[in-house]
Amino acid sequence: MPELPEVETVRRGLAPAMEGAMVDAVDAKRPDLRFPLPLDFTKQLAGRTVTQLGRRAKYLIIDFDQGPSLICHLGMSGSFRVEADGDQQTPGSFHHERSKAAAHDHVIFHLTSADGARSRIVYNDPRRFGFMLMADRPLEHPMLAELGIEPVGNSLNGPALASLLKGKKTPLKAALLDQTLIAGLGNIYVSEALWRAGLSPRRSAGSIVHAGGTATHRAEALAAAIRAVIADAILAGGSSLRDYVHADGSLGYFQHSFAVYDREGEACPKPGCAGHVKRIVQSGRSTFYCPACQR
Repeated sequence: MPELPEVETVRRGLAPAMEGAMVDAVDAKRPDLRFPLPLDFTKQLAGRTVTQLGRRAKYLIIDFDQGPSLICHLGMSGSFRVEADGDQQTPGSFHHERSKAAAHDHVIFHLTSADGARSRIVYNDPRRFGFMLMADRPLEHPMLAELGIEPVGNSLNGPALASLLKGKKTPLKAALLDQTLIAGLGNIYVSEALWRAGLSPRRSAGSIVHAGGTATHRAEALAAAIRAVIADAILAGGSSLRDYVHADGSLGYFQHSFAVYDREGEACPKPGCAGHVKRIVQSGRSTFYCPACQR
């Protein structure tokens, strides 16, 4: 599933084509994705102007000049692409095979920008685990209302992380994947952040918090590592695993910088460490870490 950096990359790729543009029409090729499309979906969007494209955790939020906002989630295989009118090629320097079958182009937004340029935003989703919902106050929608702190900027620091993890006996990795605590983190970046901080995914989450609830040096290091790995991934354009691609069809390349994720058996890249990356399964998910330097 695309994580926060991927969704932020999609948001940035779509914004130039969508913000300020009018929705001329919407083609819904089927009545549902993971959930049924909103009632009168195409009629509600036609004639409205996109004012802003936002993001909360792994959700895209499209605001309009009137009416409810559109909440979009990519699921496992969903992706958007931008097509200029009359041009069936999507731009991008790094391409890899992706679904082009019309059967997987489930929703198409026909847009006209303020300067009259026409484009199409195509939502393609072979597995149909993504969804689109509408809400007058999107941040209060049940899907978003209980989301935790965003792992970007300075809001996630040692004291904030300590307050979230205090007293928790669950494995550290499981706690970091809890979207009600920290929103937008997934399997890839949690593994990478734990490696950067030198912390084992097996240790209890509360073990990096002092008895009084204050942050230990481990909590400070982990908060910094989370912020850094997310920032690095956004700067690099996210990661492309399996069928994830950017809005313009290009390949994310943060995966070339993975230290431990999907590198089972390889030498740990940390200077001075003689360990090798190990794969274990936690809560049904693969975890990659170095037992030698992550304690």
